Amino acid sequence: MVYKLKPIERKAGHYRTEFEKIFKQEDLKAEQKAVEEEIKNNRKRTEAEKQAEAEKQLQNGAYALLDTLVQNGTRYIFGYPGGAILPIYDELYFWEQQKLVTHILTRHEQGAIHAADAYARVTGQVGVCFATSGPGATNLITGIANAHIDSVPLIVITGQVGRSFLGTDAFQETDIFGITLPIVKHSYKVLDPNDLCRIVSEAFYLAQNGRPGPILIDIPKDVGSEKLPDYFPITQKEMLDFHGYRFQYHTSKDSIMEILEVMKLANRPLLYIGRGAVTANAHKELFQLSDTYSLPVTTTLMGKGVITERYKYSVGMLGMHGTAYANFAISECDLLVAIGARFDDRVTGKLDAFACAATIIQIDIDPAEIGKNKIVDLSIVGDIKQIFYEIFKESRKETEEYKISTKRKSWLRGVQKWKRTYPLIVPRIIDKLSPQYVINTIGNQYLHAVFTTDVGQHQMWSAQFLHCGPRRWASSAGLGTMGYGLPAAIGAQIAYPTHPVICITGDSSIQMCIQELGTVAQYNLPIRIMIMNNHWQGMVRQWQESFYENRYSHSSMDQGQPDFVALANSYGIKGVNVENETQLHAALYEYRYYPYPILFDILITENENCYPMVSPGKTNAVMKGVHYQQAELEMVERLTNNEVRLELELEQDPETETETKASVDENVKMDTNSSVDSPEEKTKKL
Repeated sequence: MVYKLKPIERKAGHYRTEFEKIFKQEDLKAEQKAVEEEIKNNRKRTEAEKQAEAEKQLQNGAYALLDTLVQNGTRYIFGYPGGAILPIYDELYFWEQQKLVTHILTRHEQGAIHAADAYARVTGQVGVCFATSGPGATNLITGIANAHIDSVPLIVITGQVGRSFLGTDAFQETDIFGITLPIVKHSYKVLDPNDLCRIVSEAFYLAQNGRPGPILIDIPKDVGSEKLPDYFPITQKEMLDFHGYRFQYHTSKDSIMEILEVMKLANRPLLYIGRGAVTANAHKELFQLSDTYSLPVTTTLMGKGVITERYKYSVGMLGMHGTAYANFAISECDLLVAIGARFDDRVTGKLDAFACAATIIQIDIDPAEIGKNKIVDLSIVGDIKQIFYEIFKESRKETEEYKISTKRKSWLRGVQKWKRTYPLIVPRIIDKLSPQYVINTIGNQYLHAVFTTDVGQHQMWSAQFLHCGPRRWASSAGLGTMGYGLPAAIGAQIAYPTHPVICITGDSSIQMCIQELGTVAQYNLPIRIMIMNNHWQGMVRQWQESFYENRYSHSSMDQGQPDFVALANSYGIKGVNVENETQLHAALYEYRYYPYPILFDILITENENCYPMVSPGKTNAVMKGVHYQQAELEMVERLTNNEVRLELELEQDPETETETKASVDENVKMDTNSSVDSPEEKTKKL
């Protein structure tokens, strides 16, 4: 039995072993199959991941936009997001994470474009702003028009509905391309994301070359998100080399020599400087030209800062609210050299009487401006800085031998006499603040600040009394845009974070964009906001008084006016009330180095008017608010050709009557020219 069992056991063991082998083989096969399946699945996942990674690395239209903006020197973008532009903002997120660009979130699209505008004005670079489609885009229109008429280089990027929805009246679809055609230098509607690099680089070139201006780029939503398999960046240089076009100007030697000869021979020359000279960064060349040939200089509102008013040959701003001596000089000169200036109506007054005794030379980069409003005798089209270079190159030998003529010396003495006889007046009233005194005091406190203004009386007083250097002045001129000042200060402070930035505004103007206090607070911008508070739309009230028989139709802002200090405090901004000279000086001294934003609500006299004033359509020499001496009365009579009721043109405004006949040295500070008269004393004088 035992014997028999042994083989059985061996057989059983044999079978068991064989079965185990079989089972093990099957398990191994299953395991191997599972492993193979897993490997296969893993391989599939890896390939999918690789594909996903490849797709992720595949750049889209938004990437092309941001990359090209940065490649063209953009460091700051001002804007406000919305649905149609979200693909661009999503891409912007990653660029900001890498600190390649910074976005400034304003509280309104108009605030964004005004900030970008001022950034461009004070830096000379191209300003960039973003807005979404529909109302976001249309909120930019005022800012685009403002930049267009003042020749400011901007890139305006708007989101748009997807390409398949164009023309269907889709949600927030607006034809911003068509709407803005009259107020841009150029427009693009991007329908292919592959065109973005070229378009953006092209836009930068167009915005800042030739006569600067705003460029609109409208981008449908799906263009921003569409992938670009063959993305290749295109720089301005590559774009220019490819297309082969450039702004080229050729100034003839004969024209240069003719200008030189005319300037040397003129007895009563005058330089008339506009923003074109600021854009060309030609302030050094202008000073050299004026100093070499003893040429008095007047500027437009846009040209302010290119030559300091403290310069011996400066006669300040001319035109409607220009200095009396600038308007006298323009009326009596025998040579007028207009440099980057437009001859607009606020400067010329009665056009046929403007510089009527003068040979007129016009130098401008835009051929369309030559002789547009005023017929000129000689013109040169080109870059102002380059033209001055050519002038100095041709005159290098002659300037050493140039001697000022006796008649030229007489002219210069006459101009200086006008400056002494008809100075800008800083009224001082007991227990009240005149706006001229406030602005003059601010200017003396902040000698090297960047100034921005809104539009109205305070703008004109600022232009009269503030002294600033090149690109230290930002103000809406051609369009006269209320609400510009505060967002402009944001753009200026972003451009110059270590410089004091002073925003001079009015109680009416600031309410046009007062929500931008939120932007100031968010970025902790140390802007000084100076509200000239007279509870009126001041310039509207002045015109209603002067031309509409004191019918003050809806120009009072007294009812419904906020507590500006409390409002500033609600944003976390320091607010200070100022009601008299003592408080003004104390506040300016105490907060001179305050490292945070601050708002001053400055209560000024309600009925102060801005003088001198040239009435619309009248010759520059006929100004309200000026006490004429006999020599100037004879000039006025000659220039007006014995117009009927001339005496009415010279009628003084009793509210602003001051002792202007006193001789004042032009080198003395403006605040020493003050007449300290109480209302009672004024009445006695009248």
